[in-house]
Amino acid sequence: MHHEAPIYTFLGLDFNLANVLMITVASAIVFLIAVLSTRKLAMNPTGIQNFMEWIMDFVKGIINSTMDWKDGGRFHVLGITLIMYVFVSNMLGLPFSIVIDNELWWKSPTADPVVTLTLATMVVALSHYYGVKLKGTAAYGKEFFKPFWFMFPIKIIEEFANTLTLGLRLYGNIYAGEILLSLLAASLATGVGGHLAAIVPMLAWQGFSIFVGAIQAFIFTMLTMVYLAHKVSNDH
Repeated sequence: MHHEAPIYTFLGLDFNLANVLMITVASAIVFLIAVLSTRKLAMNPTGIQNFMEWIMDFVKGIINSTMDWKDGGRFHVLGITLIMYVFVSNMLGLPFSIVIDNELWWKSPTADPVVTLTLATMVVALSHYYGVKLKGTAAYGKEFFKPFWFMFPIKIIEEFANTLTLGLRLYGNIYAGEILLSLLAASLATGVGGHLAAIVPMLAWQGFSIFVGAIQAFIFTMLTMVYLAHKVSNDH
């Protein structure tokens, strides 16, 4: 179901207040998890510390599968932050949505292409930054002309394509899931028959959406490390 976005105009710029709210909520949840999991560190981790260490090992495995740890170790914290932030963002719109005066305030921030494309742009820009930092401007610039000079325009197009696919893949999967959930929720309001017909599909889709959200967080982090590996590793 279509709902308007709460837009606030300031100095000629339009701000989607729902995006601002949900980005803040997602960031606060990730920050809270990080603080709670590291507040009382123990040699034999339990509970949330054990969960955080599992995430750290999981992300380390992602990095090791894309590049040498000597090159990729510096991206460990980035990978942990990305996978947690994207996963939490994907989950926020699943339990419920909040609509006030036909304006959608509570949703998954990753169900908006502006948010996902911004994340993708930041990732690609960061890969260029580290490419220049670690290889030098001249050496890094030459990479765009290898193996032949006429590959330059193709590689420029590839950078834009990588940004679009990275952002739109995440957006498309999360947005489609929320649309279907809203349609199932609408059918719940059509009486007893609608309730019985929609409850089972809604529960099934909720479970599937959690799986999709986790997979998309993994894919986004994996592709981030792949892009970084292509820029910083000498064997690519």
